[in-house]
Amino acid sequence: MGPPGAGKGTQAERLAEAFGMTHLSSGDIFRAEKASGSELGRQMAAFMDAGELVPDEVVVEVMVKAVMACPDQRGLLLDGFPRTVRQAESLTAELDRVRKPLDAVVVITAADDLIVERITGRRSCPKCGKVYHVRNMPPKAENVCDICGEELIHRSDDVESVVRERLATYYRQTEPVIAYYRGRADLAVMEFDGSGAPEAVGGEIVQSLSALASKC
Repeated sequence: MGPPGAGKGTQAERLAEAFGMTHLSSGDIFRAEKASGSELGRQMAAFMDAGELVPDEVVVEVMVKAVMACPDQRGLLLDGFPRTVRQAESLTAELDRVRKPLDAVVVITAADDLIVERITGRRSCPKCGKVYHVRNMPPKAENVCDICGEELIHRSDDVESVVRERLATYYRQTEPVIAYYRGRADLAVMEFDGSGAPEAVGGEIVQSLSALASKC
């Protein structure tokens, strides 16, 4: 968990690889469910196409369905979910019911100004999807993808005003979820500073989770 631009997606991929876990990204799951034509997918599409938020109960049902469909011999990693306290409470009830409770919550933090700089500097390839950053990870040739040679694009929502609004939404809706999890005695909540190099941040997280796993 953490604000947009803190490095959740990057670290989720690293952790999934390090521990052999199944990475469940809420965005990927929602898109797949919507495209599947299932009853749940049609419900989601109806809300999304109308420009409305998908109700928490539908969101939780989709995510629990994905959890149940995954082999979990090495564990599961939820990325981008839950986003509200109500979702977290419903998820707890559902996972307890199927005897797959959460073991840990990884919280990655970063200062707002750093997040704005990270997101507004992003550029992506419209063909292969590779992501660059104008300062931290520029392409070899200016504004041209190293792989495809396509001209990079700057997403319309990767501008400061939109990023600041996304941060405000995060603090209003999602940060209380972390407080909810901190209030549970049966759950390890680990916080990491995401402002450093991704490799260093990932190393710290892996070390902490490895220590936790050794006690289980």
